[in-house]
Amino acid sequence: MASALRLKMHAMEQPILTVQEREAINAGRWFSSLSPSLRHDILRCAYVKRYRDDDLIAVRGEPAEEWIACAKGAVRVSSTSLTGKLVTLTFVEPGVWFGDVSLFDGETRTHDAYAHGETSIVCVAKSDFRKILAQHVELYEALLRLQSRRIRILFGLVEDLNTLPLRARLAKQLLHLQRSYGMPSLNHPGEMRIGLHLAQEELAQLLGASRQRVNQELKSMEREEAIRVETAGLVIRDRQKLMRISESEEH
Repeated sequence: MASALRLKMHAMEQPILTVQEREAINAGRWFSSLSPSLRHDILRCAYVKRYRDDDLIAVRGEPAEEWIACAKGAVRVSSTSLTGKLVTLTFVEPGVWFGDVSLFDGETRTHDAYAHGETSIVCVAKSDFRKILAQHVELYEALLRLQSRRIRILFGLVEDLNTLPLRARLAKQLLHLQRSYGMPSLNHPGEMRIGLHLAQEELAQLLGASRQRVNQELKSMEREEAIRVETAGLVIRDRQKLMRISESEEH
């Protein structure tokens, strides 16, 4: 009850996307593959919610009432361990849609979702989601493609966890973060700063490793001048070096 109240108190519904938020949605790999008429109908009935850092967006075990896309910032998907510790499972980046599984199977939300930094999401109510499905057969096939991609990514993560050493997994994760959140460094041309600020504990949770081991690998990559660890976050100094680290450890 308290979590639901917190959800209602902190969410600020605003009907209009900013130019940058709309660009992020339209640039999403999956959404951009849809027909113009389908994209129009989805956004026509969508509404915007904006959250502060660490605000609760969705609650595990509650009914799914909305289909959601991240438009700004990031959505941190989390679970709680048996000891009560909050564990970060993944981050949903701008342009990525989620929450459709619970709308399809009628089951409750499987995880908690929090805003990571100043975050905006686009929501489509369950009733509107079903109307769009009825009007656009195309959306069924598109959602199948979306689910297939998620399954492939999940299998890849499981395979990496069982076959690659931490050093290679960390390099691959940093490359992924650079693709999703990278921005040119103003003071060092050619370098890319990861705009998503992660604590080392959160990075370790994404990799299924301890914070101490991740810290050791980050220091090693820093000595090799592949990255730089700063108070404000991580900087990719040499993307090619990171790629070689990930590729050389795969065999």
